[in-house]
Amino acid sequence: MQALQIHAGPRALRHLRERGLAPADVRLIPAAAGGPKGLVLNPLDRFLFGHWLAGGAHSVHLLGASIGAWRMASACLAQPDAAFEQMAADYIGQTYEHAPGKAPTASHVSAVFGAKLAERFAGREAEVLGHPRYRLHVFTSRGRHLLRREGRLRTPLGYLGAFAANALSRRAMGGWLERVIFSDAREPLPLRLNDFRTRVVPLAANNLQPGILASCSIPFWLQAVRDIPGAPAGAYWDGGITDYHLHLDYASMGEGLVLYPHFQKTVIPGWLDKALRHRHRASACLDNAIVLSPRAEWIATLPNAKLPDREDFKHYGDDLPARVAAWSRAVAESRRLADEFAQWLARPGRIEPQPLA
Repeated sequence: MQALQIHAGPRALRHLRERGLAPADVRLIPAAAGGPKGLVLNPLDRFLFGHWLAGGAHSVHLLGASIGAWRMASACLAQPDAAFEQMAADYIGQTYEHAPGKAPTASHVSAVFGAKLAERFAGREAEVLGHPRYRLHVFTSRGRHLLRREGRLRTPLGYLGAFAANALSRRAMGGWLERVIFSDAREPLPLRLNDFRTRVVPLAANNLQPGILASCSIPFWLQAVRDIPGAPAGAYWDGGITDYHLHLDYASMGEGLVLYPHFQKTVIPGWLDKALRHRHRASACLDNAIVLSPRAEWIATLPNAKLPDREDFKHYGDDLPARVAAWSRAVAESRRLADEFAQWLARPGRIEPQPLA
């Protein structure tokens, strides 16, 4: 059974059909939020960054929200193949203390997860920020008005306001949350960011870990990260709230293609858009984007006939070995995605790219 499917915007589709794909064609790689779903991309990440892209000479912009920020920061380490292998082990083995029948506290999850990020990136900031080719851009969501501070009442009320505003229009949500990108200071993002209220902050050694932690801080699951160095004061949450799948104006960047390893073929703008099906359609912004994703038929062969997701924490409860086994098998099976992509690069006729829809 074929595991990989390839979809592309009009310009990217013409390029693939006429010339195939070479490392020199890729100028930008986005990495979506989505929690455990991102685990199935781990073997593909290892192939892309550890092998296929490794010999290039041009700069490549790496954009990440939530688990995508952790993935793209790992890509900037000196040995990305090993870094991605370690990341999968860290994510699969995560466990948090909690009272019987209760979820772990947000403060505890933030402390444990923050310590894990420090374990992987502390003392290696210069390695990430000084990568000769990769330019890292970490997406976060900064609260405004009620959400400028975290609180027992103001946080749920603020997110209720953001939900209502987003239902009217995505731009209206900017009254409650703004996109803040911690961005490589050497080279700006080569695309327009006028689709949503946005601030750009230079990425530096003192805000790399807090920025990644903030980008992964799911509201109510983790605490907001406050007052990140170099950035406007306030509470920072998961970058996936404003940019769930990083549906940005890639067409505005001009030259080069966007290569998007994704766990699904649709690119949803924000986390609050998940239920708004009319916002799931491809747009002209994805004209130069190539989306690599798993086929539904292959996903059905994974444990529980689905991708790993956060519901598994409830499903398996305290049975850590069972969850670890299921997620480990999903990652092992996902080697198919990397293998089929490598085979397609050598023989493009093996998979026929389809238009994004």
